[in-house]
Amino acid sequence: MTEQPCRPVAAYETYQEAERAVDHLSDPGFPVPRVAIFGTDVRLVEQGIGRMDYAAAVLHGAASGHLPGALIAWLFGLVDWLDHVISALLFALYGLIFGAAVGALFDMPAHALQGVRRDFASFRSMQPSKYKVVVHEAVADEAVRLIGGLRTTGGGPIRT
Repeated sequence: MTEQPCRPVAAYETYQEAERAVDHLSDPGFPVPRVAIFGTDVRLVEQGIGRMDYAAAVLHGAASGHLPGALIAWLFGLVDWLDHVISALLFALYGLIFGAAVGALFDMPAHALQGVRRDFASFRSMQPSKYKVVVHEAVADEAVRLIGGLRTTGGGPIRT
């Protein structure tokens, strides 16, 4: 979208409305490869999901370490030429256990080093507060005309 001159043709408060506008454009055969949805006014949102104590830190470490451990061990197990299926599965089981133990052993001290400064678990996400439908300049007038017939709950075509 940066190679061609572009113009915003509509702005919406939710991604679903912007997506609906692009779908509305595609229905009569509008060239969708010339359309993009831009999220603007991005903010970081951190959502708390629970309290983090030593037991939770150990469980979190075990949960994040078991799958990589199993995968790496399974790959090593495939190298064995005799009974490679049984060997791979057995190695994967050992790797699962070893990965969980290593993950737990690394997460617990990391939690202890943070002390009481951060005793909660959370996840972060980036969330735009507005979504703009942007099209190539060559087809912008047609896009404005088509989006003008779309009923929305918020936002809508941009007057240019």
